Amino acid sequence: MTAVHRSQLGNGIRVVTAEMPGVPSATLGVWVENGSRYETSAQSGISHFLEHLFFKGTERRNAAQIAEEIDAVGGFINAFTGKEYTCYYAKVLAEHLPIAQDVLADIFLNSRFDPEEIDRERTVVLQEILQGEDTPDEFVHDLFTLNYWPGDALGQPICGRAETVGSFRREDFVGFVAARYRPDRTLIAAAGDVRHEDLHAWAEKAFGDLAGTSDLPAPRVPPAQRGVFVRDRAIEQVHICLGMPGISQTTPDRYAAFLLNTALGGGMSSRLFQEVREKRGHAYSVYSFLSSYRDTGYFGVYAATSSEWVEEVLTVVRDELIKAAADGLGSEELTRVKNQLKGNMLLGLETSDSQMNRVAKNEIFFARDITPKEVAAAIDAINNQQIIDLAQRLIQPKSMNLTLLGDLKGRQIGEEILAAA
Repeated sequence: MTAVHRSQLGNGIRVVTAEMPGVPSATLGVWVENGSRYETSAQSGISHFLEHLFFKGTERRNAAQIAEEIDAVGGFINAFTGKEYTCYYAKVLAEHLPIAQDVLADIFLNSRFDPEEIDRERTVVLQEILQGEDTPDEFVHDLFTLNYWPGDALGQPICGRAETVGSFRREDFVGFVAARYRPDRTLIAAAGDVRHEDLHAWAEKAFGDLAGTSDLPAPRVPPAQRGVFVRDRAIEQVHICLGMPGISQTTPDRYAAFLLNTALGGGMSSRLFQEVREKRGHAYSVYSFLSSYRDTGYFGVYAATSSEWVEEVLTVVRDELIKAAADGLGSEELTRVKNQLKGNMLLGLETSDSQMNRVAKNEIFFARDITPKEVAAAIDAINNQQIIDLAQRLIQPKSMNLTLLGDLKGRQIGEEILAAA
């Protein structure tokens, strides 16, 4: 049975662990509550660029040695940047946890930000931006958020823009770390074959001298932009992203939203998969999704189809949304998606890295552990009327944003379909 423990260092850094007896691995993460949402327009992409630079050398290790030490014990080390947080993590066999601890503490506290490494990595980040633009099923989501929250950092791509990435200098990164990577926004999380008391003692020794508070700006909820936005590109398929207001990470409505999303597009038995792919054969990939942040979010549907089927696919999506808002889910369907959601959750928590992510996000957004048992009970408590109420609040034509990427040759698509919703 997984046991979760929480504590705090003298300087304010939080420490949370999920002890998993019998699991051979340990995953350690150092999280910072900073992401692309908190960047100015001139800073766009700096959080993500900085994440890359933490692996480019410290006073004790060069970039190759950072990778080699973890590879040498069969583990892996990586990082990711989101809209509201950044995480640096390593997963190793439990016996090698001290190596992961030493490497992560070193890169977090002692990175050099060498100007030559910055220039070298700049080209890597620029290639990452170009790769994203060449991957239409990813790029359409970036286009959607740019259209949905125009002019706001929450709508900007996490990787930033070529012009901003090209402008950053060493002093920008050093100043950003000094301003944002402070104890009040830092969390150390671990899961697997770990002991909380040991991790706390190590964290106090390694991170206890970190001082100061962050100047993280207060988030704002940007107004959403309704409309149809088309990016013509000569590619084989048209990529569709339809979105509308969703839920925040912490709203009590989240469990009803999870069920609605699962029923509409959360798997092979979902309504959209069955209607668009299985019955019509008009898409290989079609799904719905929830993108949720601290105080806002959106609910969306993605599909990729041939240009001649765009209108039909959009009509099917619209009709399924309308049907869900009118009637919710049938009794058998509601039972099935509840079981599907609970099963997916529990199966997804079998590994130390998934548990590390779970306890860290619970700490960031709720300041407490929300157990899988508590989540399962909340899912079971949802009734169909709650799903209808939520769907009717979210699924409204006046708030829908449609982004299309593909070879449409100037065709005007979408407005009439959405207007009929």
